Amino acid sequence: MALLEIKDLVTVFDTAQGTIRAVDRVSLSVGNSETVGVVGESGCGKTMLALSIMRLLPGRGKISQGEIIFSGKNLLKLNDEDMRAIRGSQISMIFQEPMTSLNPVFRVGEQIAEAIRLHRNISSKEAALMAVEQLREVGIPDPDKRARDYPHQLSGGMRQRVMIAMAMSCHPQLLLADEPTTALDVTIQAQIIELIDALKNKNKMAVLFITHDLGLVARHAQRIAVMYAGKIVETAPADKIFVNPAHPYTRGLIDSLPIKCSAANSQAPEYLKTIPGTIPSLYGLPPGCRFYERCSYGDDYCAENEPPLTAIDKTHQAACWKSEQVMNRIK
Repeated sequence: MALLEIKDLVTVFDTAQGTIRAVDRVSLSVGNSETVGVVGESGCGKTMLALSIMRLLPGRGKISQGEIIFSGKNLLKLNDEDMRAIRGSQISMIFQEPMTSLNPVFRVGEQIAEAIRLHRNISSKEAALMAVEQLREVGIPDPDKRARDYPHQLSGGMRQRVMIAMAMSCHPQLLLADEPTTALDVTIQAQIIELIDALKNKNKMAVLFITHDLGLVARHAQRIAVMYAGKIVETAPADKIFVNPAHPYTRGLIDSLPIKCSAANSQAPEYLKTIPGTIPSLYGLPPGCRFYERCSYGDDYCAENEPPLTAIDKTHQAACWKSEQVMNRIK
């Protein structure tokens, strides 16, 4: 049985313009000690999926349908107290921007210690010592001193390490990493990803890795789910998706990755390929395939009929009427 199993999840927001589905009938699983990548453009519903799992939806957001099964329990049926007991201890989350997640008026050591005491019956002194140890574990130099710093005194990379230390303080079974390298330079990004990988392996933890960077998850995820306009349009093992994607959106994401020119082709750099158009507004979704307006494979049938997520084989699914043509590059 999977550690996390999401079944037919629908997350909606009631607005003045009407109700929108930010997460639309999403089904996804994460196995024990597995890393699953969720990939897509900004606004496709990746973060709302993670916040739905944590039951931390903002504003008028609510889950209207589906199940979120974690370790055999449906999180949507738990009362607030039971959910708080799981959140932070068994499931933790790293947010995109640590400066908005850390309290600016408390020292970082105090914030980690508070997270520890929330789930463990220990003294303030013991929690403070554990907080320092967590900072040491995530590679922060001189952790005793850094524990007394405020968030603004740390670099972006250091703040993200503090967030990871807080998330890992109770050794969760599942870590939700929502764009954990946003706004960090390339070398720091690599260090943060390697740190998450190392902690995952050490603690035998599962990771749901949310990112817009398909190249990043290619190196770190065992399976990938591609989201578009609130729906999962393709899911498969990472190597299978990169070798032979079955959805034109996935194909477009792969083709838009920067590739070094080989000596056999040209010494001059090539222009990056792009996917034309933009994600449709969730207020006025088309009746058929949501990717139709941007797709070079689409026809009139695609415009009027929404494709279901269909099995290509035992481990590969895609929501596309033209998946066979996409895989064979036939137009």
